[in-house]
Parts: sequence; structure tokens; C-alpha cells
Amino acid sequence: MNSNKEKFIQIFQSTIKREGADALLEYITEKTDFFSAPASTRFHGAYEGGLLEHSLNVYECLCDYVKKGSFATKYGFTYSEESLAIAALLHDICKTNFYKTEMRNVKKNGVWESVPYYTIEDNLPYGHGEKSVYIISGFMKLTRDEAFAIRYHMGFSGTEDANQVGRALEMFPLAFALCVADMEATFYLEGSAR
Repeated sequence: MNSNKEKFIQIFQSTIKREGADALLEYITEKTDFFSAPASTRFHGAYEGGLLEHSLNVYECLCDYVKKGSFATKYGFTYSEESLAIAALLHDICKTNFYKTEMRNVKKNGVWESVPYYTIEDNLPYGHGEKSVYIISGFMKLTRDEAFAIRYHMGFSGTEDANQVGRALEMFPLAFALCVADMEATFYLEGSAR
């Protein structure tokens, strides 16, 4: 693969076949900054293309966890390639058209320099996971497992009631698996723990 964008499109087109997938990919490609957006303002993936890289990392982690890890070997949970791709590649679609670049002055080696940094401009304030579910559902249907996985991929690091999160992770194993994959990608592949 020549680029992360090509890799994303190849995985998307080869695994996601349901009605509306082509329109969703066209939307992502033509109407969003998905391929250039950061994954955050100052933490993991806080650089151009960070969101795309993070999504691909989560996909790799989720596939490893579900296919090779205890999810399959110990518990017997299996999911289609399509469900894994949808959950992982699209879990943070809520971050498209969400960040903007501004400039600030920073002193480097005793000299003031204008440098870019990311800020948030949320034009669709609909939460995090639920916004991703909302955006995807405008193009194609999600299974219940996929919707709950995307909605609760933040696990207990979100702001919702811990009992509600725990119940969702218990009822929908794909939600738990996506949460683990998201944390692995965030903290170990992209974060300071690497």
C-alpha cells in the first residue's frame, strides 16, 4: 500500500458490502476531512492524518484481539470481517469536520514563533460514540452489536454512567473488544507507552 488512505479504502471496499456503504465512503472522501484530520488536539494522533492512522491501528488491534486472542480462543466470540471493519474503521467518524487549525505564539530558543495547533469546532454536538452511530446510520444500517460497539468504544473513560457502560460492555462483547482495541491503539501504538 502506498498510503494510509489507500489502505483504508482498500479495506473498506473489500469488506464492507452492505447497502449504503458506497455512499458513506463517498461522503467520507468528498465531504469530510477524515483522511487529514487529527485524532485529538494534543494527545494521541494530534497531527495531520492522525485520525486515519488511529482508525487503521484500531482495526489491526481489533482483528488481532477477536481472531487470535482470548475472544475467539477462550470465549468463542466471532464476528464477520464486515462488522470488524465497520466498528474499527468508523468508530471515530464523529471527529470529522471537528477540528480546526489556529495559530499561537511559542518561544523556541529565545525567539517567538507562530505555530499551528488544533482546536475543536463542534458543529454537530451530539456526543462522541452516539454521533458516530448517527453519522453512519444516515448512510447504512448497523447491526445492534456494531451500533453498541461504536457507541461505547470509550468504555469507562467517557462521561456516561458507569453502570450503563458496564451493562453495555457485558451485553455486547463487540463493544468490549472495540474498547480494548481502541485503548491498545491509543496508549501503546500511538501514545507515550510505546
